[in-house]
Amino acid sequence: MSKKNIMDQIYLIGDLARLTGFSIDTLNYYLRIGLIEAKGRSMHNGYRYFDDETIELLNKIKEQRAKHVPIRYIKRRIEDGIL
Repeated sequence: MSKKNIMDQIYLIGDLARLTGFSIDTLNYYLRIGLIEAKGRSMHNGYRYFDDETIELLNKIKEQRAKHVPIRYIKRRIEDGIL
């Protein structure tokens, strides 16, 4: 197992909401439009799983939104590897 995998935490969507301050509805919207992606899904209960990279990305998104950057531009920056 790589060092990165050992250090990564696994989060559910409620954890993301608590840790980032985004509402669950907002996180579901970001998932729906492809701004963020689940890292996996449980075969038993269907829960989506997220990792530390998702937390980092959401914090960057929050910074951009605080500067009133439109979501479409944030998405483009993510797709271009800028964010």
